[in-house]
Amino acid sequence: MKRLKFAFAIVLTAAFLIAAARPQSSTPPGHPVKLIFIHHSTGENWLADGYGDLGRTLGENNYFVSDTNYGWGPNGIGDRTDIPNWIEWFASEESPTYLNALYNESGQHTDYTRTFADPGGENQIIMLKSCFPNSDLAGNPNDPPGTYADMTVSGAKYVYNEILQYFATRPDKLFVVITAPPLSDPTYADNARAFNNWLKNEWLAGYEGSNVAVFDFYDVLTGPGGGNTLYYPTGDDHPSAEGSRIATTEFIPVLNAAYNRWQAGDTSAPPAVEEPAPAVEAESQPALPPAQSSALIDNFETDNPPGTNRWEAYWDEATSTTMACATDPEMMQSGSASLRLDFNITPDAWGTCSLFYDSPQNWSANEGLSFYYHAAQAALIMNVDLYVKGAEGQNESYVYKLETTPESVDGWVQINIPWAEFHRVDWEADAGTPFAKQDQISGLAFGFNTYPDTPNVGTIWVDDLHFMGAEAPAPAPDTVPQAENAPPPSAPGGEEPRRSPLPCVGGLVLPIGLGGFAFWQRKKE
Repeated sequence: MKRLKFAFAIVLTAAFLIAAARPQSSTPPGHPVKLIFIHHSTGENWLADGYGDLGRTLGENNYFVSDTNYGWGPNGIGDRTDIPNWIEWFASEESPTYLNALYNESGQHTDYTRTFADPGGENQIIMLKSCFPNSDLAGNPNDPPGTYADMTVSGAKYVYNEILQYFATRPDKLFVVITAPPLSDPTYADNARAFNNWLKNEWLAGYEGSNVAVFDFYDVLTGPGGGNTLYYPTGDDHPSAEGSRIATTEFIPVLNAAYNRWQAGDTSAPPAVEEPAPAVEAESQPALPPAQSSALIDNFETDNPPGTNRWEAYWDEATSTTMACATDPEMMQSGSASLRLDFNITPDAWGTCSLFYDSPQNWSANEGLSFYYHAAQAALIMNVDLYVKGAEGQNESYVYKLETTPESVDGWVQINIPWAEFHRVDWEADAGTPFAKQDQISGLAFGFNTYPDTPNVGTIWVDDLHFMGAEAPAPAPDTVPQAENAPPPSAPGGEEPRRSPLPCVGGLVLPIGLGGFAFWQRKKE
């Protein structure tokens, strides 16, 4: 193998030093070993079958793989994997809660093949990785460790020095730090290279343990020429399938060596008093969002339902299209507000109002979706979209199409959509297949596009989004004005419509054309 990306520091006893001086075997473990990987989209791609193949390959080497992703864990800690966030994971007052959940997690939050059943017990190997924005470290290459956590060379060194103190208390766990992948932008590339070299060559100097290792993912992905920027691009800063597979090939033998080295050292468990108390353990699982445990999904009394990223407008910026969505206290089917959708979609463009959950929703106990809508005019076209986190860094979108009726101009019209009426969008694999993943829903949206060469302009109000078959709230009297009084499409108050910045994620879908706009948005990785 051309490169060994791990740095180890083992200072235990004289006898162990002699053993450590000999090369460690890269033979896989002789029995199943539980491993969990903390990651976001680059790690998701790396794990996925047909992309990086890491999950399947780890299984072939006797590792039972689980992982965390966006939305995972107590307080949604899985959302936070930037370098400064490792303090919260491993060196904060909340750490016992987070780590109890982490060590006992056996689920998959990415699609990859598991080659054998869960052997039981806690995860023994903890892999942690930050996303490529963490290669954007300010400061100077040779800055020493600082005194607080931030996105600088000195701040990053401070973080890893702090969490190393916790790692030292858990010789029964093997912690594998994966360096953040490189950026295409060379602005701070020298800083990223210097910091990762520090992690490999200096961070563990003098560390009295065999349970910490560093894999230089950054170095693999900068390619064989010794550059400091992404050598395996995809059109953005996510590493390509080729780069991810090369990283898998290099990672597996040295992980095996790290495991064997760890097993040759001190793997004893810490004193029982350091384990989380039962009361903390009971708090380790986050509560389900209200939409999973009640008939009502959203009554639009607020545009920021708990456990979501709020309703957000997106549109085709390459055109003069405008799109806005916000709660409207002047119009409602029941309660005190509805969701107002103002859209001016130029021919063959798109706009959407989307809501994404912090963790997947299980709606499998229900028959479908139901809601009320009121329109400023008839013959407006609108799509209802459902999103599912899919395999290989891609995400699945399902659509139901409707056209506003004359009745909806005069009042509120209820619509019921069974799950089977949602179909995979035309621009994705398995186009047209019925929706059948009701237990994996990551988001939903109201989308707008056009008939060919025809604009789609108007206003639609939506209220009381709930599960089909459930009793809807009673209507509020006299809430529908005359259609001609509906104001033109614009953001409420004359402000520019909100638009969230694109995050660090894989598989963003930006389709154009008849059939709906399905947009996958996740928080910054």
